[in-house]
Amino acid sequence: MTVDDTTRTVAPVRAAEELELKRDEFRLAVRMGLVRTVPNPAAVPDPRGAHRDRSPERRPVARSELDRLRAAPDFPDGLRERVRAVGAAEAAGLLSISYDRFNRLARTGHLSPVRFYLNRYRAVVWLYLAAEVTVFGEESPGLLTGRLPADVRERDAAGEDLRARNWRSRHLSLLLRGTDDPWARAAAIASLLDPVQVAEVVDDPYERTYLDRLRPSPPPGVPVAGATHETAVRLVRADDPDEILWHRMSLALALDEARAARQAPYPGERRRPAPEPSLREAAAPEAPPAAEAPGRAEPEREVGPAVRPVPGPPGRPRGGRGAPPRGRAAGARRRPGLLGRIRRALPGGATASGGWGEGRDWS
Repeated sequence: MTVDDTTRTVAPVRAAEELELKRDEFRLAVRMGLVRTVPNPAAVPDPRGAHRDRSPERRPVARSELDRLRAAPDFPDGLRERVRAVGAAEAAGLLSISYDRFNRLARTGHLSPVRFYLNRYRAVVWLYLAAEVTVFGEESPGLLTGRLPADVRERDAAGEDLRARNWRSRHLSLLLRGTDDPWARAAAIASLLDPVQVAEVVDDPYERTYLDRLRPSPPPGVPVAGATHETAVRLVRADDPDEILWHRMSLALALDEARAARQAPYPGERRRPAPEPSLREAAAPEAPPAAEAPGRAEPEREVGPAVRPVPGPPGRPRGGRGAPPRGRAAGARRRPGLLGRIRRALPGGATASGGWGEGRDWS
């Protein structure tokens, strides 16, 4: 049996090796849509039918997608150049401007970072796409030489810094690009808000729990613990009032779409099998027999098992008290019990009617 090459998939680590990309470059290529992944076939469905899929950069890649990328005439340099991220110093070198001038342009929102990390001194290092920096230099040559415009100088003097906000906007768009599930999209928006803000928008605790389960993994550069974790978390969450308002409105609209698709499950809810019929329903009483004509002998019939209120194993009804054993005719003579044998052993015996010996003289 042969396997079609178009249905074969490759693990993300192997796909990065074949594409000659580093781990961070491969993640960025997937987020940007340059490398298409396939949903995880082993995704576990939740009780409401949604699939808790892996993050896009952890999904397998189809062999046909790798063949398409490797067949490009500029592979691998072209793909690597499109995902190459550079720091402020290298970006300033690409534009042939000073380091300070580049930072002023980035702080005023002319360039949007694509990644960040914290160095050993807990300082935030912003990274930019080299291809976007080159395009900016070609489209805005007036900002590279001479004095900066007055509005740019005023905003920079006022302490405006839009690098974190622009990164969050780009990060959210990349998260929304990687999923079609409405609840996962709502969870991506909620990940940019403080838990207090989320609780004010999502008043149902079960929905907040479900959003927390679907929360995307932290972006590259965010430490999971340590002193730098709080600094990174502040960069991930919105801090400007109008930005917070925008994400709150977006979350409310996303929740309306998610609720229309399906309701959030309760914690620990599972699909249960259909209930089995109770013993009383299984042993429903039969219809009474029709009246017999006078003088006609009633045919012998088996007495069905009586139903007691004590539940028992299915298919094994218990007989009622005094009911004859199954298979014995209703008019059959029963063997005498212990009391009957004692009576027969006494002087005078016992009659068939159960009275003491009427034919014996006790005088």
